[in-house]
Amino acid sequence: MTTTQHRTSFVFDFTEGSKEQSDLLGGKGAGLAEMTRLGLPVPPGFTITTAACRAYLTTGEIPSGLSAEVAAHLGRLEHELGRALGDAEDPLLVSVRSGAKFSMPGMMETILDIGLNDRSVHGLAKHSGDDHFAWDSYRRLLQMYARTVLEVPDELLQAAMSPEYAVHGVATPEELPTPAIERACGALKGVIAQYSGREFPQDPHEQLELAIRAVFRSWSTPRAELYRRQEGIPDDLGTAVNVMAMVFGNRGSGSGTGVAFTRDPASGEPGVYGDYLQDAQGEDVVSGVRNTVPLAELRTIDPASYQELLAAMSALEHHYRDLCDIEFTIERGRLWILQTRVGKRTAAAAFRIAVQLVDEGLITLDEALARVSGTQLAHLMFPRFDSGHDTPVLARGVAASPGAAVGVAAFDSAEAQRLAAAGQPVILIRRETTPDDLPGMVAAEGIVTTRGGKTSHAAVVARGMGKTCVCGVDTLTVDADARRAVASGGVEIVEGDLLSVDGLTGTIYRGRVAVVPSPVVAFFEKGADGNETDELVTAVDRVLRHADRRRRLGVHANADTPADARRARRFGAEGIGLCRTEHMFLGERRQLVEQLILAEGPVEQQAALDQLLPLQRADFTEIFTAMDGLPVTVRLIDPPLHEFLPDLTDLSVRVAVDRAQGRADSDADRLLAAVRRMHEMNPMLGLRGVRLGIVIPGLFALQTRAIAEAAAAVAAAGGDVRPEIMVPLVAGEQEMRLVRHEIEQVLTTVAAETGQRLAIRIGTMIEVPRAALRAGAIARAADFFSFGTNDLTQLTWAFSRDDVEATIFPRYLESRIFAVSPFETLDREGVGRLVEIAVAEGRAANPDLVIGVCGEHGGDPGSIDFFAQAGLDYVSCSPFRVPVARLEAGRAAVAASTTDTR
Repeated sequence: MTTTQHRTSFVFDFTEGSKEQSDLLGGKGAGLAEMTRLGLPVPPGFTITTAACRAYLTTGEIPSGLSAEVAAHLGRLEHELGRALGDAEDPLLVSVRSGAKFSMPGMMETILDIGLNDRSVHGLAKHSGDDHFAWDSYRRLLQMYARTVLEVPDELLQAAMSPEYAVHGVATPEELPTPAIERACGALKGVIAQYSGREFPQDPHEQLELAIRAVFRSWSTPRAELYRRQEGIPDDLGTAVNVMAMVFGNRGSGSGTGVAFTRDPASGEPGVYGDYLQDAQGEDVVSGVRNTVPLAELRTIDPASYQELLAAMSALEHHYRDLCDIEFTIERGRLWILQTRVGKRTAAAAFRIAVQLVDEGLITLDEALARVSGTQLAHLMFPRFDSGHDTPVLARGVAASPGAAVGVAAFDSAEAQRLAAAGQPVILIRRETTPDDLPGMVAAEGIVTTRGGKTSHAAVVARGMGKTCVCGVDTLTVDADARRAVASGGVEIVEGDLLSVDGLTGTIYRGRVAVVPSPVVAFFEKGADGNETDELVTAVDRVLRHADRRRRLGVHANADTPADARRARRFGAEGIGLCRTEHMFLGERRQLVEQLILAEGPVEQQAALDQLLPLQRADFTEIFTAMDGLPVTVRLIDPPLHEFLPDLTDLSVRVAVDRAQGRADSDADRLLAAVRRMHEMNPMLGLRGVRLGIVIPGLFALQTRAIAEAAAAVAAAGGDVRPEIMVPLVAGEQEMRLVRHEIEQVLTTVAAETGQRLAIRIGTMIEVPRAALRAGAIARAADFFSFGTNDLTQLTWAFSRDDVEATIFPRYLESRIFAVSPFETLDREGVGRLVEIAVAEGRAANPDLVIGVCGEHGGDPGSIDFFAQAGLDYVSCSPFRVPVARLEAGRAAVAASTTDTR
């Protein structure tokens, strides 16, 4: 056996690859090669590489040499099996499957039985001794080929079959007698010719070539692009094509097909999980058209194959050291393994399985940490339904993907998208889903199907996207055309009805069911004294503790109130990276800000400041006490002062009405004059941040005094207080020096008054592109930098976040200008480049400079790895995202160490 090929090769036999070649062979092809290498019963075949697909997508033509390579490998396959493709007496038949590096439900569906035509179908019937099997196989090929290669609408194909169903009173093609299937094949060929303008190709080699082209094209279908966008899969990978000798699960009760998981992909529990369907092919299981039986029943149906399958499952799980998803076929008592891959799983299963494999000695804690993600942890922190509710059960099905979803019923993908776009949470209800339903599945909060099980299309896609899903609700009758469904007892659901779907138990309720916090959140809230007997909570805690040991990045929280500070600490924050003081001026205090703005002369101004001082001091005292022993970075007031004043239009109308009615109000007149004076066309670029401190004397001094006096009081009471003062919106070093001088004067005065000399660091928020480009000069006047990536993103892209996310972004995402909103995940090429420049130049000028990030990107799983690579000291995020940041910071450290050792 060889594992090398010439660099120009586009085709590899299953005997020539390995699981490490998923970039080249795709995940499916690499799995087939690995199983062949392990000696498992895999039908022979070959894989056309992703490189061939990329070449085709670039030129629109099959790359030079590919056809010859395919012919050579096909010839070897024919020689090995002693049959020729499409031979009229004893035909070799093959299947064609797509197989990208990452599993993609939006890709082309499998085509079975390539090689059948009007002549070879008779040869298959004669050789197999089963006319019904032969003609039903031809019918499958015609339907699959028409739908996936020639793009004939499925409703036309179904219409061609319907007359035979009606005559014989059956619901599925398998139930038709052989003559009826023959007639149906003729009708299907007629539809193909009428719709596509050409006859169904009778040349088996032409069938194969057109199928390969269709797989390549399917990489660029809208549904595939949507799935890649949803899952963050790059557009330039391409897909491989797998050509495999056919084995048949539809040859009577001694045959069948199924999908097996080495552990439960929903819960992570070890055991025998999966679905099996007698006398069926793989498409029948995955589509959910026919309801399956639990895999464990195979023990009774075919004990020998069951034991052989268990042995293969154990071998694959130990070899891959992970949950494996296995597709298999039994042909007249002989087991064939058609596919294996590391299985998709729910967030809960991911944590449980990772820790189980550590305990079983299969992986290390580092590997366990690498196999879970912050996104999965965030899913586990979502609420779940209150178990104490008494809402009547509407229906039950298979718990395919856990979660608590509440939304209005929608019966097709288009309506689900429309309702979601209008702000309505949606439950998508279908008989079964197909790749065409993907846009609606993305839009929906939950998915319900009446057919299929844990391995159906709906279940697999939902688990991959973290969507709640219940499948196989066979007591629910769906009429998609009438936009209604009927449950047991005649209870009707019409489009727009509110439903609650419990993906953990497989239960569906009418109306809204109350939700409760997740046990993971409850554990964080209670700290070390929480419920550690819950297996999921224990797994999460264990992985997080290891992440804390491995990570280099500190994790702080954005917290503006004592309650937020206390929660942040319970969730594992090591300090407050952003305390926004403008929130302290709202509510009843807004009147004091109005007095400050309306003040005529320093005396009135000081009177307003004197009233604000004790209020601010009390706020800081509580926060410093809550964060005893940990740093607290306080950002001085940032928004424009006019945001604390009444709306200009509303105030103008009020004053005009008062005057018209003869009521004079000098305060209202003065307030209106002040609002007009301070009104700005673009407040974001106006009087805010550091400019307030320079233009309005005393405002920053007030806040600094409140911080210093609160810190002195906490320290005098025995507390360990570590305040830091952050100046916002600095763009140049002279701004920083002016404000720093004022702050230091106040700190010196307060220290003399209180006798408490505290080390209070003074730094700035880097949120203006110029500040990043002048970081070296600014760093000489700053003790720390904290990147305000929210504003830095707005100013770098020239986007107003509040305006563009609902208007411009949908088109930008659709056009792939960016794959994800730059306000969700950091724009590494633009904003990230500014961060890298500021870090390098800031540290060069001030080696002791401490650098963090306090924008919401600090809690984004997709951004934290970048911040670790960029050399930041900490990230700061909302309290709820602190555990996510802790986990991702640990994963970043593990990834970095793995890279360093290669």
